[in-house]
Amino acid sequence: MTIAFFLGINIFIMTKTLDIIEKDTKSAPYNIQAEQMLLGAALVNNEVLNRVSEFLKSDHFYEPIHQKIYHSINLIIEKGISASPVSLANMFAQDEQFKALGGADYLGKLAIMATTVINAGDYGKIVYDLAIKRQLINVGEEIVTTAYNSGFDYSASEQIEVAESKLFHLASEGLSEKGFVSLGETILNSISSIDRAMKSPDHITGTTTGFIDLDTKLSGFHNSDLVILAARPSMGKTALLINFAFDACKYLYEKHKKNPKSELPSIGVFSLEMSSEQLATRMLSMHSKIDSTALKSGKVNEEYYNELRKQAQTMSELPFFIDDTPALTIAAIRTRARRLKRKHNLAILFIDYLQLIRGSSGNFDNRVMEISEITQGLKALAKELNIPIIAASQLSRAVEQREDKRPMLSDLRESGSIEQDADIVMFIYREEYYLARRQPAAGSEEHTTWLETLNKVHNLAEIIVAKHRNGPIGTVQLFYDGRYSLFKNYNNLG
Repeated sequence: MTIAFFLGINIFIMTKTLDIIEKDTKSAPYNIQAEQMLLGAALVNNEVLNRVSEFLKSDHFYEPIHQKIYHSINLIIEKGISASPVSLANMFAQDEQFKALGGADYLGKLAIMATTVINAGDYGKIVYDLAIKRQLINVGEEIVTTAYNSGFDYSASEQIEVAESKLFHLASEGLSEKGFVSLGETILNSISSIDRAMKSPDHITGTTTGFIDLDTKLSGFHNSDLVILAARPSMGKTALLINFAFDACKYLYEKHKKNPKSELPSIGVFSLEMSSEQLATRMLSMHSKIDSTALKSGKVNEEYYNELRKQAQTMSELPFFIDDTPALTIAAIRTRARRLKRKHNLAILFIDYLQLIRGSSGNFDNRVMEISEITQGLKALAKELNIPIIAASQLSRAVEQREDKRPMLSDLRESGSIEQDADIVMFIYREEYYLARRQPAAGSEEHTTWLETLNKVHNLAEIIVAKHRNGPIGTVQLFYDGRYSLFKNYNNLG
């Protein structure tokens, strides 16, 4: 009789042995034979694990004894010992499940089955895919059960948020939840980050801010960081936020073009105050150097209009997404950000502005508690999606009561939670704005002094880094041109 015949008999017997877990046609999806083929191949050739270990975990196997075998194979190899039916048999000598399947003979049969395996990686993908489908079934059952039993205490929007969260985690991480990570693994990641900074001409480890001096201080915007950009009205916080977003998008787009095989990253902007059209008009004004007032009124001559069309074409190619829905809840922002991450590889998120976001429940006794939920939610989202989130924020009127109107951390509206949850807090301060509103009588000595001071601070904006969890604080000077809502490097206006 042929070897193929005996292999067929063995597979039949082994499948029958595991009939106890195959109850009916409505049972969870699994493939015992694929699990057996993969484990047998790994026992014959330990290199097989290198093809599947990156995505396949022990709990992806349906049969519990297969989970143990896969885990043990990995454990033995990590100790520098070759994993084989003999070395594994000793580990399972006292395991009742293992004995019920035939003990060492079962491992031997797995190894014999592997002689017909051509591409073990394909079996690993089958096992993984079926595990994800089982998890999808579990999520679906939870959604249905919750919808039937929640009553009025758990709104439909809250249920959607929870369901989407579970599906997002499943789509991005499979069944594995992030747990403890060894120091060794973390150190390797840190070294990789340092290596990137050393090779980078501007020595930044994150996504560029678009400004040389600010990049020097912050090393760019970093994944999982919550950055707060705060200012009083008319200081230019929306303008600077747009500058950050556009420069980050260009940076990531150019980086992608050098490695087109990688997934194209995108930029997301939640504009809760301005419409997407208003935001786009501002961006066109910035980059075409046409006064935004002229754009709104349509007073643009043909020469400038050609430049406008050219800039519009260039900007349209960028992976830049705007959501201008007003009064969004923090739950809605989470849901939409996850969707953008899943569909368009969201790399960095901007929000204009914090105080226009609503809490999820709407039942807060005071605004401080609501802002606390919002900032905690944004920080958690930054960590979950592993992206930087930059949110603009209003400052309290306390600034206006002081002689020196440079903002401080205590000036943040509902400052406790914002200051606590943020990794970086930056303020915008323009002395020119306040001086222009304190003009003395023309021809007086005070007017001459005032004019000299005004000329010194003309177009000067100070970016005050008041909190930096992982680096230095201090002040960076930028050039601000109010005609185009445009910020530039102060010492390099080219």
